[in-house]
Amino acid sequence: MSDTTVIATRESRLALWQAEHVRDALVARFGLRVELLGMTTRGDQILDRSLSKVGGKGLFVKELETALEQGQAHLAVHSLKDVPMDLPPGFVLAAVWLREDPRDALVSNRYASLAELPPGAVVGTSSLRRVVQLLALRPDLRIEPLRGNLDTRLRKLDEGGFDAIVLAAAGLMRLGLGARIRARLEPQAMLPAAGQGALGLEVREDAHALRALLAQTIHRPTFLAVQAERAVSRALGGSCSMPLAAHATWQGDTLQLDAALGDAAQPQRPVLRTRLAAAVADEAAARALGTAAAEQLRAAGAAAYLPGAPPAEPG
Repeated sequence: MSDTTVIATRESRLALWQAEHVRDALVARFGLRVELLGMTTRGDQILDRSLSKVGGKGLFVKELETALEQGQAHLAVHSLKDVPMDLPPGFVLAAVWLREDPRDALVSNRYASLAELPPGAVVGTSSLRRVVQLLALRPDLRIEPLRGNLDTRLRKLDEGGFDAIVLAAAGLMRLGLGARIRARLEPQAMLPAAGQGALGLEVREDAHALRALLAQTIHRPTFLAVQAERAVSRALGGSCSMPLAAHATWQGDTLQLDAALGDAAQPQRPVLRTRLAAAVADEAAARALGTAAAEQLRAAGAAAYLPGAPPAEPG
């Protein structure tokens, strides 16, 4: 390993908090010398179109992977929900850390809950997953696109462009903005994205010494849970053009996995849902649980919801 470990990170306030959190933990635990390499990604630059139309969440990680590939950095820290299900050849997730609150949060300056929003209220989000679930709960709402980093989204709310916005609770908590949360949306109503609230540490596959060190930092319950969640998306060919949610919780040695799929082309269609549980002791069992959940969604009609499916007949 190099004398100095360099962490590649996006330059948003939340991304920097996450990178600093990892830096401080590595310094405290292993005595490493750690520096940050701030970068702007295409996902940060393109704010006038939804991610599903410009290349997906991978736009937030590609520049960081290039820095790893070229030796400018040794480690990249990501919000795991932003990491594509299949990494490019030569890269691996070396560790997943303890998950923060995985729920979505309603943020509003006027209304204390989703139920309080009046008919026609404007709610901001660019997540297709959130769009289909919000419309399932409140088909009378007007959902408008909202891009930008967390501070930008809050500013747009405060400027009066929206009655409410939906954000990940984890990001607000990490930045000390928990007081902005008016309501946490329970998974029964708004199922989170795969990996939401968890941090993933990406390295080059050939960085054997660093991988061995980072393996000591893995939070195993979170690691296995997100493996199951990400396997659902992987089995369905998941991307951010697919309104897919997956969330796993532990009940003793049993992992319960909930998954939901909506139709991006017709967001008002009913959301397909499934729940499975199994004893999970290793990564293979976690992935098998996720694959089984994907098969149950297929059995419930997922093929008609996936990108490229023929339009549904009007009913």
